[in-house]
Amino acid sequence: MFDKILIANRGEIACRIIKTARRMGIKTVAVFSDADRDAVHVAMADEAVHIGPAPAAQSYLLIEKIIEACKQTGAQAVHPGYGFLSERESFPRALEAAGIVFIGPNPGAIAAMGDKIESKKAASAANVSTVPGFLGVIESPEHAVTIADEIGYPVMIKASAGGGGKGMRIAHSSSEVAEGFARAKSEAASSFGDDRVFVEKFITDPRHIEIQVIGDKHGNVIYLGERECSIQRRNQKVIEEAPSPLLDEATRRKMGEQAVALAKAVSYDSAGTVEFVAGQDKSFYFLEMNTRLQVEHPVTEMITGLDLVEMMIRVAAGETLPLAQTDVKLNGWAVESRVYAEDPTRNFLPSIGRLTTYRPPAEGEFGGAIVRNDTGVEEGGEIAIHYDPMIAKLVTWAPTRAEAIESQGEALDAFAIEGIRHNIPFLAALMAHPRWRSGNISTGFIAEEFPEGFVAPDPQGAVAQRMAAAAAAIDHKMNQRKRGISGQMRDPALLHFERDRIVVLAGESYPVTVDAVGGTLLVTGEDGTTWTVSSEWRPGEPVWQGEIAGTRVAMQVRGLLNGVALQHAGAAAEARVYTRREAALAALMPIKEDAGSGKQVLCPMPGLVKAILVKEGQEVKNGEPLAIVEAMKMENVLRAERDATVSKISAKEGDSLAVDAVILEFA
Repeated sequence: MFDKILIANRGEIACRIIKTARRMGIKTVAVFSDADRDAVHVAMADEAVHIGPAPAAQSYLLIEKIIEACKQTGAQAVHPGYGFLSERESFPRALEAAGIVFIGPNPGAIAAMGDKIESKKAASAANVSTVPGFLGVIESPEHAVTIADEIGYPVMIKASAGGGGKGMRIAHSSSEVAEGFARAKSEAASSFGDDRVFVEKFITDPRHIEIQVIGDKHGNVIYLGERECSIQRRNQKVIEEAPSPLLDEATRRKMGEQAVALAKAVSYDSAGTVEFVAGQDKSFYFLEMNTRLQVEHPVTEMITGLDLVEMMIRVAAGETLPLAQTDVKLNGWAVESRVYAEDPTRNFLPSIGRLTTYRPPAEGEFGGAIVRNDTGVEEGGEIAIHYDPMIAKLVTWAPTRAEAIESQGEALDAFAIEGIRHNIPFLAALMAHPRWRSGNISTGFIAEEFPEGFVAPDPQGAVAQRMAAAAAAIDHKMNQRKRGISGQMRDPALLHFERDRIVVLAGESYPVTVDAVGGTLLVTGEDGTTWTVSSEWRPGEPVWQGEIAGTRVAMQVRGLLNGVALQHAGAAAEARVYTRREAALAALMPIKEDAGSGKQVLCPMPGLVKAILVKEGQEVKNGEPLAIVEAMKMENVLRAERDATVSKISAKEGDSLAVDAVILEFA
């Protein structure tokens, strides 16, 4: 076994690997760029080596820098994590030449499987079901259109060296193929240093299901069940679960056996994932193989009880797999949400800045469910523009799917982040969505269910009642605090105006009566229903946690003038608690409307201007592309929302812009 390993990565996956290495008694070496000098993974590791400037191409992607760090620290092996150099064949070859072990598959397997075009050829030769498509390299937009016309629309344009949704476009027409080809090539070049793309048929209403495999250096390969990754946005996974609600045991075995056959065909000897696109009828086709540890590996760990990082380290050191296929047992259900620094109300555009508040939910076992949070940030840390916007992976396990989803929703409600925009409200809304809960999902789920984008809905029904009860409890606590500070001497019983309150929640009025019995609050609604409310919440805490009518509840709390903003179960609302007279007067107050800025195109997130596609004086049509802005390795095309004439252009190619900076103006 190794004495010391280097992690050629950053963020949450570097922290994840360090945890396992530490448990195994292996020393760790972190590498870091200028942007990550104060990062969590640097502090966690036993040693850390600086490898260059912030851009990945000048630091994390430089093989010679990683090898130099190994020699400097005496690290005997390197774990690449995911992304960066993890699927680059030249990396393990260079490590081998330097006498350093690669904790991953052999270079031949990476060459055969890591290249999306070559992997489809290998899969076809191994009798694995494959999607119809053109497996050659496409040289031009015209060539791509010709191929797409032959295959039939819709088609998927994909980077051969791609992953993580980058370098990937769906096209429904020849014009979309031409534009998608250019964008996919450009993203592929900047993300992977390889601009080759290919085209394949896009299966309508598909599900994305993947099989986790692991092999050793003695010819043994097994599969560890499947993961359902159909909840995606822009081809990037948002929520994953294991097992899949679609599969039965026979289909699972069939997919697993094909995945193992493919892995054995290329002498696969580490952890890897064989991805399939599946029809709702349980038909399935090979999509690609990821020759690395997947972002979503925790859900497999939770249902199998295995540590995939430990298994990767052990097989890299020459050990035999510790179990056979018949020993693999799936237990319970696990759900993972990817918490991203992005604004769901602005079409999920990336957000950067300092985490002024970062309070994840407590990890461990709660009422038969388990909460796990894989993260690489801490309060006070900064989300930089240079890397992937992932903040954390929140994972919950429970005996059943419904219980795992319920636990995930509660954990999301208890996850407080401030200082940047994030997608927790969206994830919480997904957990409450009836279609997701039913398991009737596809990769088109988000586009179909949120066609106009995401706006947190107003609370309804039981959710609104819980929020109103919590608002009354928060108001009561705040009033108690004020009375304590001023040293009031008074009867312990509540006065009439303190008992009779009106909670105004998202514009709706909820008349309630509040009674205090010991440390418990009784909140009675207009219909006579009484909710027992108890909580240890204190003013200033970002999350209210307690029990309402015997049910454990968590919700986000943010202070407002004369009230609080609450988020719970995907709903969001401003809440204010009044006396009856105050409520009557508040209803008469005018509401100030925000002024519009329809004549300007603003930068939707901090980013780099890749191209300005129009000129001053040019007439543009609704939907016409105006500019391309890149942030966190993704290119975003800004389009005209109406017919107009460009009067002024305020930005140029290469400019780094802040959010809401003016790019151009219309006459």
